[in-house]
Amino acid sequence: MNLLLPQLHQLVIRLLPDNSEQSVLLQKEGLKVYFALTQYVLPLDLISKEAFAQWMEICRQVIERSVPPAALQPDEDERPDLPWWKCKKWALHIIYRMFERYGSPGHVTKEYNNFAEWYLPTFSNGILEVLLRQLDSFRGGNWLPPRCLQQTLNYLNQAVSHSLTWKILKPHMSAVIQDVLFPLMSYSAEDHERWTVDPHEYIRVKFDVFEDFVSPVNAAQTLLHSACKKRKEMLQKTMMFLTQVLTNAQTEASQKDGALHMVGSLADILLKKKLYREQLDQLFIKYVFPEFNSDRGHMRARACWVLHYFAEYQFKQENVLVEAINLTVRSLLYDKDLPVKVEAAIALQSLLNYQAKSHKYVEQQVKEIALELLSIIRETENEDVTGVMQKLVCVYTQHLVPIAVEICQHLATTFTQVLDTDEGSDEKAITAMGLLNTIETLLTVMEEQSEIVNLLEPTVLQVVANVLQNGVHEFYEEVLALVYDLTSKQISADMWKVFELIYQVFMKNGMDHFTDMMPVLHNYITVDTNAFLSDEKRLLAIYNMCKEILNKDCGEDPESHAAKLLEIVLLQCRGKIDQAVPMLVELAASRLLREVKTSELRTMCLQVLIAALYYNPQLLFSVLEKMPDFTNHFIKQWLHDADCFLGIHDRKLCVLGLCTLISLPNKPVPLVEMAPKIVPSLILLFDGLKRAYASKALENVEEEESDSSDGEIEEVLSSDEDEIDDQDQDYLESLSRKAVGAGNAAGMPINATIHDIDDDSEDEDSDYKANEETLLEAYTTPLDEENCEIDEFMAFKDVMRRLETTERDWYSQLISCLTEEQKKALMDISVLADQRRAFRESKRIEQQGGYIFTQQTVPTTFKFGNATLG
Repeated sequence: MNLLLPQLHQLVIRLLPDNSEQSVLLQKEGLKVYFALTQYVLPLDLISKEAFAQWMEICRQVIERSVPPAALQPDEDERPDLPWWKCKKWALHIIYRMFERYGSPGHVTKEYNNFAEWYLPTFSNGILEVLLRQLDSFRGGNWLPPRCLQQTLNYLNQAVSHSLTWKILKPHMSAVIQDVLFPLMSYSAEDHERWTVDPHEYIRVKFDVFEDFVSPVNAAQTLLHSACKKRKEMLQKTMMFLTQVLTNAQTEASQKDGALHMVGSLADILLKKKLYREQLDQLFIKYVFPEFNSDRGHMRARACWVLHYFAEYQFKQENVLVEAINLTVRSLLYDKDLPVKVEAAIALQSLLNYQAKSHKYVEQQVKEIALELLSIIRETENEDVTGVMQKLVCVYTQHLVPIAVEICQHLATTFTQVLDTDEGSDEKAITAMGLLNTIETLLTVMEEQSEIVNLLEPTVLQVVANVLQNGVHEFYEEVLALVYDLTSKQISADMWKVFELIYQVFMKNGMDHFTDMMPVLHNYITVDTNAFLSDEKRLLAIYNMCKEILNKDCGEDPESHAAKLLEIVLLQCRGKIDQAVPMLVELAASRLLREVKTSELRTMCLQVLIAALYYNPQLLFSVLEKMPDFTNHFIKQWLHDADCFLGIHDRKLCVLGLCTLISLPNKPVPLVEMAPKIVPSLILLFDGLKRAYASKALENVEEEESDSSDGEIEEVLSSDEDEIDDQDQDYLESLSRKAVGAGNAAGMPINATIHDIDDDSEDEDSDYKANEETLLEAYTTPLDEENCEIDEFMAFKDVMRRLETTERDWYSQLISCLTEEQKKALMDISVLADQRRAFRESKRIEQQGGYIFTQQTVPTTFKFGNATLG
């Protein structure tokens, strides 16, 4: 690019004066190349400040130059595809990207700090003048492509945060809000045509998440929100303007829609300002509720939309809340326009989320609402309405029990309908996933109602079979989640047939989905282990799946999952699968003999062997002895990789495995040779366990933290202030204190403190995670159960105490090379083991009903004065 970029610049410069279609097409391609080069990284060694300024000047000229009459002749829908407009779009793409990613002080990564400080004063004035002239042309009635408008507004939104650019914008901002943003946010002729001709398409566009990224309406809403939130007087001026619009009897419906749209967009700001919060009841009564009776469907939809955005508001008068709920439910059940029903459904979901009092008012009609939602979902295939159904199921679980099967059948039928008509579109796929997620929600909330789940199972199995038997790969993850729910508490005969189906799918073409199958396979092994072992074909199926993954080039992440599954089988079926153990060990051992690139896979394969050691040492070594020098390799690799075992489970198993190993009556030669390294490795593991338990205690504290906050909104910026990202160390210190308390309460004293990360730290490890918990740790075994009898600290102390008494020479070999620091660490582990033993005993007594004190003779007199503690 050192050679090509200057040539590209010269080419574009030569082409600029020529405004012909062919010339502009080439200019556009040049701008696209420059954008691609600078989209994610700005190569400052390649692009000097002088060269950068030259490209910015090209963009300025392209944005500002007029277009020929030919660019305005086609219909508005076709114009954006013409090269003149596309060229402008790419120029705007570039200047916004340069500002947002590299030129915005306080919002860029540190390597661009100096560049940002240069960019802002150098280019802001010239670029903003050009962009404001574009908006002035637009408000004067001249057409601009939606994407050009969107990028222009995005640039202004970024400019609101900086004092230098805000001073340029401030004199024009009220005009921009009234003459540009307000019309954009009002109900348009295009909206009306779509509503009238194709309401389904209207709903699709309004709720299309992808549309938000390119829509000038969304960009207008974002700019309005930023200006009113961050800059003084803008909220007051905007609300005065909107009040005038709403109170004017001559205001057209489309403008009233725009005013309510703007008010709703500012909802979170208004809710935190007492001046406006006190007047919201009246806002609803005067300007929102009447629109529910409007003869214009779009105004009824807007009324629902406003309630959705103000759903967090704590109504001063309960009768106003009741009216809001009644109007919303009425619109959902009885309105003739589908877009109104959809908006009402979304509003109802928000009210149920934030207004606990609303639940009792909706309760009487909940069955009717549920059935209507199912009808809307089937007709619109809208993902957002599917979310409403999920909320309703969660809130009114008991009320919906009688129609749960009907709901599930509706959802299953709609899913089949979407599947049959799916032409591969993103919207259809999202809707289908939403339906499957709603079925999953239904199963989740009904999980305690086992008889209901049993009734739902046949319908859900139709969906599962439909997807798996027809090989609809894109929904494997979702249907496997349904299977997971149906196997979490018990496993029926039909669900064991599904296990066979999953195995067939895997062997046929499903290897790529092995990690998605993992939670389900874990259930089949752990939920009903006796049933799993009752048919040897099931264990053989697990073995074959793991063998396929470990023996073929599937990637080390799936291979790690396969090794984890082998470990789970060994720990879950301890003492019950002696004949199968050699096969499982050979599978993991043979994988260790081939190249392993990641420590995760290596430690997982080691863990299979450690689990086999824990299962039955004799069985393990009988297999390893058949492999030349493998026992030596295994023990040395294990101790060498002690620091690679992460989280609680992996370290705990590692400790228990080492305790088993050093307790063997016939010690392998490699073990004796490595004796001086065993206890230091254990100390390392225990140190990691302390951190992991401390981190777990901290996580529990964080989950209990409430992030709700009341009061006034944060202080707005004055004209000479910039917005800067910051973090609050006080919050971290508060969490630290609470974590220490939680750790002490759980029998694991915590001495760590939490500090903010220093951005300038040279030894920062970006991959480090405080809890070090691996994804695979979620797949629990008997060792991870809360009431597990095995405690690794206590087990280690008991083994060392026994060795000290019965095998003194071996004990001496283990501890003879310890440093003073390691000896102290060993003492600390011993103390902690006693603390954990005492905590367990205390907990056991508490669960049995408390301490029982032996009856003793009570002395008749007491003397405290000379008492001593002994």
